Amino acid sequence: MSSSSQHEDVITWGMMLKKVPGIMKNAPKIVKGLKTGNISDPTQACGLGWAFELATKKNPRGNALLYENTRFSYDEVNQWANRFAHYLISQGVKKGDVVGVLIENRPELLVTVLAVAKIGAVSAMLNTSQTGKVLIHSFNLVKPKMAIIGDELVETFEEVRKDLDVEEDQVYYLADTDTTKDPGEAPKTYKNLATESASSPTHNPETTNQVYMNDACFYIYTSGTTGLPKAGIFKHGRWMKAYGGFGITSLRMTSKDTLYSTLPLYHATGLVVCWGSAIAGASGFAIRRKFSASNFWKDTRKFNATAIGYVGELCRYLADQPERSDDGDNPVKKMVGNGLRPNVWKPFKKRFGIEHVCELYAASDGNIGFTNIFNFDNTVGFSPVPWALVKYDKEKDEPVRGSDGFMVKADKGGKGLLIAKIDEKAPLDGYTDPEKTKKVIMSDVFEKGDRWFNTGDMLRDIGFGHCQFVDRLGDTFRWKGENVSTTEIENITSNHAQISEAVVYGVEIPNTNGRAGMASITPAVPAEELDFKDLYSYFREAMPAYAIPLFLRIKTQMETTGTFKYQKSNLKEEAYYPEKTNGEPVYAVLPGSDTYVLVTDEILAGIDGGEYRY
Repeated sequence: MSSSSQHEDVITWGMMLKKVPGIMKNAPKIVKGLKTGNISDPTQACGLGWAFELATKKNPRGNALLYENTRFSYDEVNQWANRFAHYLISQGVKKGDVVGVLIENRPELLVTVLAVAKIGAVSAMLNTSQTGKVLIHSFNLVKPKMAIIGDELVETFEEVRKDLDVEEDQVYYLADTDTTKDPGEAPKTYKNLATESASSPTHNPETTNQVYMNDACFYIYTSGTTGLPKAGIFKHGRWMKAYGGFGITSLRMTSKDTLYSTLPLYHATGLVVCWGSAIAGASGFAIRRKFSASNFWKDTRKFNATAIGYVGELCRYLADQPERSDDGDNPVKKMVGNGLRPNVWKPFKKRFGIEHVCELYAASDGNIGFTNIFNFDNTVGFSPVPWALVKYDKEKDEPVRGSDGFMVKADKGGKGLLIAKIDEKAPLDGYTDPEKTKKVIMSDVFEKGDRWFNTGDMLRDIGFGHCQFVDRLGDTFRWKGENVSTTEIENITSNHAQISEAVVYGVEIPNTNGRAGMASITPAVPAEELDFKDLYSYFREAMPAYAIPLFLRIKTQMETTGTFKYQKSNLKEEAYYPEKTNGEPVYAVLPGSDTYVLVTDEILAGIDGGEYRY
């Protein structure tokens, strides 16, 4: 989801007219992308496997995957995936089966996902930062037939294996090496997928042409608004929309391009938008295990990357690096992603020589996407799906309805809750749990019987069908590119022996993207007996790093509404500023520290002034 802040840009007729020559020039690509991505025939073969095989025919010897010092051609990757696919088929994997995939960013992850897609099976893209009960929930939620685990995550997997619903002989292993050269040795009770599949056929399996638009391709996990992660269904037809919309229409990728991405491949931006765009152009896709600000531009030169994938936080980290004389000396001309803040947008383009920012808005669990194909500044672009912005009452936590009982559209140029119409052209794939899907559907919105998807996000209409992202609603906040469920973190926090009650919410830190976690806590012991070091140690063991509350506010009693809901709006507004908290102390964990310290005027100035880099 995009997390750029409020901005007052408005698109005018003059601005649109300036784009006309470019629109006319690229009209064939735009038409092709729309046609390719909008498949209406449910019996037409399509999807990830089909598209990759097409790219292989177009550019068999061209770079398909680039990682560290290894490069694999389209033909090599396709044959590699075919070996995996044929072997998995021989082991009984068939269309519709679920395969749990737990591998960090490296070629083996993408080849595994490609192989599963060619069969018509579904990859459950397990979040590699999840551990313990959260990982158990995510895995068992989708009932995988088998699991494929990277060596780098075997220890994490073993810690919960006894609680996972998978047969012992259905757990496969991939060494943390270039397994085409060194397959490694699998631990006991694991099967080595590289070794087992080595003698399997390399031709395209027949199953690739039996995968259709309504078949599921991945399960991508989202925190949603409450509770533990939900598994969003991502179908091949929707994958084709991203493939055509981003790769062909927006970025206009070709075999001469390479897209470099350090984004986690268990998220849709990296897996679908970035990789899909590369496949659309039969282009190279360069990946890195984890983002590195100091090596980012070196990597773009090393891989000769003409495009990059981003999230807003990544761009801020790059912008915060000391300026160098060669900042603009890189091959990158276009970028695709979400969350680029307005105050970073233009300076970033200028400093690093970027010509086209393809900012997007999309929900992995929704039916709508916006794309900035015309390269306007500070916008998520437009969407071909019917959508509306409706007025929202934050106090009541619900959309405003008029005297006729229908929702009220936001004023032109104003902000409102984004909703998207659900119909045959824009179906809602939803979640694996039908009850979860029902909760995001609104009915009788503008007329009796209509159905709309509730995105949970506030956007602003800036003219000509273009929007800007404003903020998220509900009980989630986004930090470090991850959606965090406040309900889940509240439950974990309250389980600590020294805490009786906790309210969790997101707060803004100047010059950062998204919202950092903050918890107001009511201690179960006298406040002076709180062991902040032990509390932080507990958080580190119980939740991912991005979900840990960076601030704690000590309260003697929580304020609630008449319906016993916590009054989070006031807490968010007061944030971590001691002068606003009515004498209630606020503590912060500073970067590199292992405990919480009292927020003094000096520390507050350091946080807001950027001395402490979150």
